[in-house]
Amino acid sequence: MFRNRWSIAVYQGSSPFTLKPEGQGMPTLTPDSATDINCRTLADPFLLFRNGIWYMFMEAWNASTDRGEIAYAVSTGGLDWTYAGVVLREPFHLSYPHVFEHKGTVFMVPETRQASCVRLYAAKEFPERWELVSVLLTGPYADSTIFFRDEKWWMFSQRGLDEMRICYSSVLESGWKEHPANPIWPGNRVYSRPGGRILQYGGDWYRFAQDGLLAYGNNLRALRINVLSDTEFEEQEIENSPVFTASLKGWNALGMHHLDAAEIQPGLWIGAVDGANVGV
Repeated sequence: MFRNRWSIAVYQGSSPFTLKPEGQGMPTLTPDSATDINCRTLADPFLLFRNGIWYMFMEAWNASTDRGEIAYAVSTGGLDWTYAGVVLREPFHLSYPHVFEHKGTVFMVPETRQASCVRLYAAKEFPERWELVSVLLTGPYADSTIFFRDEKWWMFSQRGLDEMRICYSSVLESGWKEHPANPIWPGNRVYSRPGGRILQYGGDWYRFAQDGLLAYGNNLRALRINVLSDTEFEEQEIENSPVFTASLKGWNALGMHHLDAAEIQPGLWIGAVDGANVGV
């Protein structure tokens, strides 16, 4: 089956919006890095720093099962990574493993659109054993992105193929409500699909969006969230967006559609990004 080949690189910069590849800009992790499955794609990287170690969770497309599974890699400094293996698989496709820590527990919300729901997992033995905690929403949601702000949990998800929906709850595990402004960006494939963790930087909040208008994952756009409340929502694309785009050559020739950025020391940021070229 023909399928684009996605790989992962780690970029560096003085801010999350000035990230550049080091040296020749080659990917840090490729499908060939996977040692436990017949891998065709590594994509959707999410970072987590815990107990002095950097972890990266990602989608690993297993050619033997023809669906995505969740794998991870480790690093001591955030720049050089070692693939460690698959830690979560289901009888349906998994991708976009949005990981975050809350009150000492590491949670994950992977994309489970093939199961027609949004599922919350918790690490029972981090990083390799995960258990389902609850189903947060039912419906065809993709790339759900959760963050805590103003004493509430917020979730941005793509519903269907071309609208974004916002939900919120005072409790992570249950009670999610639809935002009255929904749908956000209806009929729009430029801004409707989340493309990484919601980022707080310089006093503002930013959202990344996969621009799929011309082709799937063609580039990654950044929007500043100007207003977010129980009743209102407003965001605006920033001046230097798109922040990443298809290079037309090399490992990311066909697209780049994801970013998770973290400050590893004062004034030094890393960004886990993905890119696609032709594959089978």
